[in-house]
Amino acid sequence: MKHLIVIGLLTFILSNCHQDVEEHVEHEKIPLLEASTPLIRDTVLSREYVCQIHASKRIELKALERGYLQKIFVDEGQYIHKGNDMFKIMPNVYEADLQKMKAEAEVADIEYQSTKMLFEKDVVSEIELALSKAHLDKAKAEIQLAETHLGFTNIQAPFSGIMNHLHAREGSLLEEGELLTTLSDIDRMWVYFNVPEAEYLEFVSQKKNQNQKVVSLQLANGKIFGHEGIIETIEGEFNNETGNIEFRAGFPNPERILRHGQTGNIIMHTPYKKAMMIPQKATFEVLDKKYVYVINEDQRLERRKIVIEEELPHLYIIKDGLKESDLVLLEGLRRVKDGQEIEIDLQSSGQVLASIDLQAE
Repeated sequence: MKHLIVIGLLTFILSNCHQDVEEHVEHEKIPLLEASTPLIRDTVLSREYVCQIHASKRIELKALERGYLQKIFVDEGQYIHKGNDMFKIMPNVYEADLQKMKAEAEVADIEYQSTKMLFEKDVVSEIELALSKAHLDKAKAEIQLAETHLGFTNIQAPFSGIMNHLHAREGSLLEEGELLTTLSDIDRMWVYFNVPEAEYLEFVSQKKNQNQKVVSLQLANGKIFGHEGIIETIEGEFNNETGNIEFRAGFPNPERILRHGQTGNIIMHTPYKKAMMIPQKATFEVLDKKYVYVINEDQRLERRKIVIEEELPHLYIIKDGLKESDLVLLEGLRRVKDGQEIEIDLQSSGQVLASIDLQAE
């Protein structure tokens, strides 16, 4: 009976030892993991900025004379051509003033002609002739002034554009300077958007690149406006509260889709030539710094700090830390450690991109 117990214990011990050896061998097995070199290709980075859309010209039309609003020739939202009549202020008083000034000018002219004849006969002095001429010139100037005031009663469009709300109705008594409406030239639009300081510095450092000045406009319905714009000006000062500076882009608007006061998003495209990129999944963070595992000549992992220049969907553009020939670990980052030996399942750039496209879907 004792022999049977001893044999049983030995069998149990040998079985456990065999299991420990198998687990140790399994633990020491070199993992096969995917790796690839960085992607090198031209790409374009797109950034979005909230924007405000303004008419390139927008003015307030006001009454230049006091009087009753006799006639309105236009309507709200109407496209007005330059020189079109818009408002008529009752001209009766100003017409009467003009007739009065013309009559006074005729009297002054008669007096001048009479004085001139007397001067030629040495009856009056040269000073009297000069005074008579001055009275005539004053009367003519008052005619011009009266004609100007009369002209102010007929208000015409100073340029072509869209008319906004009416602020007065026919028959209203207008005071001098009272607002009638606003007029916006929307054939060309100015679009304003704020850019952070770091992105501003990047823009001015590449300002010789004309392509970078071309921007797109995304409208409130998510669609892209049919015409591209050009960055024309940059404001002179940063906003100390936000750290931003204002850009202005000009957009043609031949179909007059855009209106003053609209909002949207400016999309600025920044081209990168031969950008070095790696999948975001190939990186990990330690104390807010980005790292990757690079496989050395001995097929062992080396932890490498990298500097990210820009972020794309599922990709990072690398500024520093990697070379084109480096093999970067793509998977299993949490299951390995620095210095560990691995086997490489080498992936081509095409395979990596295909995997990223599937991930994006």
